[in-house]
Amino acid sequence: MAGSSLLVLIDDIATVLDDVALMTKTATKKTAGVLGDDLALNAQQVTGVKPARELPVVWAVAKGSMINKAILVPAAVAISFFMPWLVTPLLMLGGAFLCFEGFEKLVHKFLHREEVQKRKGELHEALRSPDADLRAIEKDKIKGAIRTDFILSAEIIAITLGTVTTQTIGMQFMVLAVVAILITTCVYGLVAGIVKLDDGGLYLSQKDNPLLKGLGSGILWLAPYLMKTLSVLGTLAMFLVGGGILTHGFTPIYDTIHHFAEGFSGVAGVVVPTVANGLFGVAAGAVLVAVITPLARWWQARAA
Repeated sequence: MAGSSLLVLIDDIATVLDDVALMTKTATKKTAGVLGDDLALNAQQVTGVKPARELPVVWAVAKGSMINKAILVPAAVAISFFMPWLVTPLLMLGGAFLCFEGFEKLVHKFLHREEVQKRKGELHEALRSPDADLRAIEKDKIKGAIRTDFILSAEIIAITLGTVTTQTIGMQFMVLAVVAILITTCVYGLVAGIVKLDDGGLYLSQKDNPLLKGLGSGILWLAPYLMKTLSVLGTLAMFLVGGGILTHGFTPIYDTIHHFAEGFSGVAGVVVPTVANGLFGVAAGAVLVAVITPLARWWQARAA
């Protein structure tokens, strides 16, 4: 009897872990937009940090990220248990924020390019100064990265919670915990690899072996473009994921998109609703930026 009970227990645990893995995979797919942006933003946080301090800075931000998620995961489970009606509004809020942030990035890139370049120039000038307090700059970068991570982590947890609302509280906690650990490990592991990619390329380019030397030169050429590509893909994914969340919340729009997509088959049947969600995300982001930006400026002027 004891042996049979143990086998049943092991089978139950395996089933639970399988369910957790399946739901974790689903949740991770839905958080792709935030992950791309999270990866690009955090890799940019080490700009201006001495090469020897890059990995310690990434590690410090990663620890802050785990603390953020240690706060957010129990909070999300508590909301699901005590106020389940709040999950959908939070999910919609997260989707709206993704669209707003994505469109705001486009506005700054195309309409405020000179201002962005000016800020970068000021940062580089400050770093060249012999009086620059590099430790203070490093601490500010870490604090800023952890604040950014908190917002992005909240979006990830909200999106993940939306995929497991029908599960038990224990299952919700397990999925949220697995996603939090998995995402933190993957994101900051990749960030560490990206910021040291040029060092690896430089090391290989100095080898006598022509193949390794060519590979190193290729890595050195690729490294600057990698961040730009991540940023573009992250912004695109923000519209796709955020728009998808919003269309699911507005039933008439969701039904219209999928009714239209029924006229297509194969790959087109998948691509059409995805593109429609992305376009809706762009439109929603434009409206939110047009409404929130003047209000934010008015509030800042009022506070001053």
